[in-house]
Amino acid sequence: MDSADGTVVVTKEMALTRAGFFRGIAKALGTEDYQETPAGIVLEKDGRRLEISLGPERRRRIALMEVEAMDVTLTFTGYAEDERTASIAAFDRAFQRGGG
Repeated sequence: MDSADGTVVVTKEMALTRAGFFRGIAKALGTEDYQETPAGIVLEKDGRRLEISLGPERRRRIALMEVEAMDVTLTFTGYAEDERTASIAAFDRAFQRGGG
């Protein structure tokens, strides 16, 4: 969703826990220069802002299997479309699990 100030919000359901998120976020961002917040993290760099908010952890049942799940909201402000696309791709790769 784009807003008038150039903010774009992307929400993903991920097979992830808060602990797993914090273990992998530096790799996903390519930096440890972010601030932890009660809701997740904020990264501000070169006039851009990325806020990642974590929803509550839950269990998702798929057939006979249960996996951890949580909604993750990425809010991009000041990112060009190609920068945002590259950031989302890096985020997805960092949290990708076996099997694709």
